[in-house]
Amino acid sequence: MARHRRGALMWTMTMLTLPTFDDVIAASMRLEGHAHRTPVLRSRTADERLGAQVFFKCENFQRMGAFKFRGAFNALSRFTAAQKQAGVITFSSGNHAQAIALSARMLGIPATILMPLDAPQAKIDATRGYGGEVIQFDRFKQDREALTRELAEQRGLTLIPPYDHPDVMAGQGTAAKELFEEVGELDHLFVCLGGGGLLSGSALSARALSPRCKVYGVEPEAGNDGQQSFRSGKIVNIPTPKTIADGAQTQHLGEYTFGVIQRDVDDIHTATDAQLVQAMRFFAERMKMVVEPTGCLGFAAAAQAGALIRGKRVGVIISGGNVDLRRFAGFIAD
Repeated sequence: MARHRRGALMWTMTMLTLPTFDDVIAASMRLEGHAHRTPVLRSRTADERLGAQVFFKCENFQRMGAFKFRGAFNALSRFTAAQKQAGVITFSSGNHAQAIALSARMLGIPATILMPLDAPQAKIDATRGYGGEVIQFDRFKQDREALTRELAEQRGLTLIPPYDHPDVMAGQGTAAKELFEEVGELDHLFVCLGGGGLLSGSALSARALSPRCKVYGVEPEAGNDGQQSFRSGKIVNIPTPKTIADGAQTQHLGEYTFGVIQRDVDDIHTATDAQLVQAMRFFAERMKMVVEPTGCLGFAAAAQAGALIRGKRVGVIISGGNVDLRRFAGFIAD
């Protein structure tokens, strides 16, 4: 599928100033000494099953357990003194919530976070544990973005959304930057896709450091709004998808993320919940890692890629490991 598109996308490209790889480099400098440089792990079993050399960038070992810390800290570190004093607000099913709460605590910023009622309890508890004020809502009946904007206006808070923000995207792109710096150029890169922050940031790094690398987003089959958007050339909105990948239960891509994805990503794949469970079990049994369902999206798609990646060098970004342990045990025991 062609990477560069015009037509319906052009208004976005002209109206918005999209982040660049220079922004990713600047983010990496802000994150130095604050974010973990997470390991890149290999698995001989994975290589044999996929017929490829697979490199796992393990953001499940990042601070607060997910890549989201990168974008949150980068964004908050750019606040003015007035913004820091007033505070930050966001909405999130869990990982961005924790990332904002932890980053805000580190930087001395009050944080308010809207979280869905059905968010994993472990993520709610962790967000509160980092000092964030949690306000819950019904994701199937209420508009989280409208609720957040209303609260931001009432309290004078600065909104940092989970993905559709240049500073967030640039911060997320540092994970792929580190991957390429460590292992060199790749043939394929699989990245989980919810709202598109990690995918768009990864694409920026890939285009700069491994120009021939094919970049793929992977989202739940039950919520393929990104795939529909990518192939139709316009942002598609869907009802909140029902999937175990709670971090990818988004209803649409962002305007900034969509602009980069349409320009720099090669295709969007999907994975079923059953495939995510298989991937979770693989990581637990073979690599001794706890990976949340959303974090398994990239590997689940790579495992189904067949001839596309055979004999190639393949990167997979594991986005996070924040999952309730009882829920995790239930998944891998079935």
